[in-house]
Amino acid sequence: MNSLNLLDRNKNFNILLAGIIGLFIGVGVARFSYTSLLPSMLGDETLSLTFSGVLASLNYVGYLGGSIFAIFIKDINTKVKYFRIGIVLCILTTLIMGITTNEILWIIGRIIAGFGAAMALVVGAAIVMTKLNYNDKTKAMGIYFSGIGGALALSDIISRYVLSISSWQTSWIVLTIIGTLVTFYPLYILSFDKKINAHNEKHPINKSLFSPFVVILIAAYFTEGVGFVIQGTFLPTILKSIPGLETVAGLSWLLVGLAGIPAAIIWMKLAHKYGSVNVIIIAMSIQIVGILIPTMTTNMYLNLFCGILYGGTFTGLVALFMNLGGKLAGKNPVMLMGALTTAYGIGQVTAPLYAVSLTQWTGNYDYALYLTAVIVLFGVVLLLGAKKFKSYVS
Repeated sequence: MNSLNLLDRNKNFNILLAGIIGLFIGVGVARFSYTSLLPSMLGDETLSLTFSGVLASLNYVGYLGGSIFAIFIKDINTKVKYFRIGIVLCILTTLIMGITTNEILWIIGRIIAGFGAAMALVVGAAIVMTKLNYNDKTKAMGIYFSGIGGALALSDIISRYVLSISSWQTSWIVLTIIGTLVTFYPLYILSFDKKINAHNEKHPINKSLFSPFVVILIAAYFTEGVGFVIQGTFLPTILKSIPGLETVAGLSWLLVGLAGIPAAIIWMKLAHKYGSVNVIIIAMSIQIVGILIPTMTTNMYLNLFCGILYGGTFTGLVALFMNLGGKLAGKNPVMLMGALTTAYGIGQVTAPLYAVSLTQWTGNYDYALYLTAVIVLFGVVLLLGAKKFKSYVS
């Protein structure tokens, strides 16, 4: 009987489970397996540091394009269609990384993988938020966004296990197979019955949503995109470059994922109690500390702790910003979610390029981390100033 219940498309548990599996495919497999496998890909010189930064940026270009595209998907049936397309693209582009080392195919694949991931996360979040049958969806969306941490941890465990017995190419192929095996569930559950379709109206783009507060919120999320992406692309590689940490560097990414699992739920609870903006400011401030740790010490435990600080803040910040955007947008949450993620995406595109340039110029990652910390601090200052606007939803 329980197995039959798991196929009920309108049960809240099933909707959240399907959404989290979608995050595993789109975020864990298609996007961030690259971070787990990058030290190995750099280590056997398949990949240069410069090209690794280009691939990371292009992945975020695809994600940015997908996020902008998501803003204009107004009809719920169309959202479902592009969510499904995105999930399939995530699987196919993961396979490309494992079966070829052709740089042109990798470039195309990473761009398309970014687009697919945006469909999985931005459009997927909008479908989950629309489908959930709760009066207050804040806690449920916290559980959904905790799936980002779970996605990172699970894809990293798979990658590291396969690496221990084989190669990074095999890791990509195994991730493709596992992703394929679980794909059917989100594709089936995150859709709508015909009788529900009739009640879903199209929502026109509402420019009045973009109040001064919302513009500041979007700018702050841009700085968080920068803060997120340096460690999100290079953390294991950064720690591997610190003398004495070569053997534990890979563990940092697993800690990121594990810390990210409860983070979204905890931060969302705090936001419910103290207000989203106050909690976002605290989380971004903690993230700055984590960004700076590798520049200040070679202590193994402190550097692994920076992975916990990173994982414990970035998933929460995604949840906080996206949930606040969804609340502010009312009936069409994908609009502000898309606008926010677009700003986040622009930050993600620029950061790997300056990180690689500064690293090659100075010989270490310190100045890239300093600049990143300053940019995130600017976002904190913006939000502190934005608190004078009283018209936001806390």
